[in-house]
Amino acid sequence: MNYSSSHALLIKEEARRLGFSFCGISKAGFLEEEAPRLEQWLKKNMHGEMAYMANHFDKRLDPTLLVPGAKSVVSLLYNYYTPKKQIDNSAPKISKYAMGEDYHFVLKDRLRELMNFISDNIGEVNGRAFTDSAPVLDRAWASKSGLGWIGKNSNLINKGSGSFFFLAELIIDLELDADSPVGDYCGTCTACIDACPTDAIIAPYVVDGSKCISYFTIELKKAIPSEMKGRLEGWAFGCDICQDVCPWNRFSKPHHEARFDPSEELLKMTASDYEEITEDIFKRVFKKSPVKRTGYDGLKRNISFLRS
Repeated sequence: MNYSSSHALLIKEEARRLGFSFCGISKAGFLEEEAPRLEQWLKKNMHGEMAYMANHFDKRLDPTLLVPGAKSVVSLLYNYYTPKKQIDNSAPKISKYAMGEDYHFVLKDRLRELMNFISDNIGEVNGRAFTDSAPVLDRAWASKSGLGWIGKNSNLINKGSGSFFFLAELIIDLELDADSPVGDYCGTCTACIDACPTDAIIAPYVVDGSKCISYFTIELKKAIPSEMKGRLEGWAFGCDICQDVCPWNRFSKPHHEARFDPSEELLKMTASDYEEITEDIFKRVFKKSPVKRTGYDGLKRNISFLRS
């Protein structure tokens, strides 16, 4: 019996049961094609003040340095798409991914359950779970395992479901049948490049992170550069522009995760509510939200910048 095949099937079925939309598998090994790309991206300082991106270069490219004896990378996609929108069109915009509870908490719970399932049903398996929490090139692994292709906006795009997904991985010392990559279906489309108001997509498949609206509103701790005035298009936390215009996202389906549902209070907040937001209201509305990452002062800075 081919255990690597039956074990792979078992893991994929359980991943589905736990709410993951897609699960794909790659052989754990050095990401040879990604090495020069990452090196060039860092050399050109496209990570801006995200110093952590330059750390652990070798570990980002080789999962066996993160998990000794690793044999497989199990890549997972978790849908966060919501058709629900903020009611006041003039209110500062919050990215879809930040509308509900912080995905780190939600996905870590599911990943823990999946690891426990593997141990209970397959045997002693050593490994680690990751969701945007360690030096793992998650999009590269997801692409390698056939879950989609990396689009011109550098997001992973799934042909049947678009790109509004959180990515996660299990890196484990279990031999599993690997899946094959899929083709690139961006074709001649340049919708994402044309729509980016800060010209962050400097070439097809190359995003200068230090020019991205998400970088300015989340990662950048000092003042937003004055040359960005009038170019953030109302975004106060994150940005969905390059995904919203992507033709493949017409296939996006609403998520089924109650913890990602936006609160009515958040959806009803008006432009003036944001202008007058107090720290207490911030703590209540964004209690478990990723918006806590920028903090009250950071959100106030962003709102002030949009107004100026």
